[in-house]
Amino acid sequence: MDPVAYVMVAVVLFAIGSVGVLISRNIIILFMSVELALNAANLVIMAFAKAHGVTDGHVIVFFMLTVAAAEAAVGLAMIITLFRNRGTINIDRFSLLKW
Repeated sequence: MDPVAYVMVAVVLFAIGSVGVLISRNIIILFMSVELALNAANLVIMAFAKAHGVTDGHVIVFFMLTVAAAEAAVGLAMIITLFRNRGTINIDRFSLLKW
């Protein structure tokens, strides 16, 4: 398959993730949108690694997925803590995160 097709799919996924981050009021949807945008970037890296026949892209994506899994675990722990303390996961209700 042509790498352009992978890039087009990644652009659509990144756009959906970006729109989700911008309009989301639910913190879980926000984290899912960030993960979607990150996976779109991983798809582009994998497409170009495959097109050039190198394995460096695969290693980079592997480490990015590892970091994303750790970020998701820490993020979900923070969401659970905020929900227990505040009783909501609506971003508009949090003044705790402001300076």
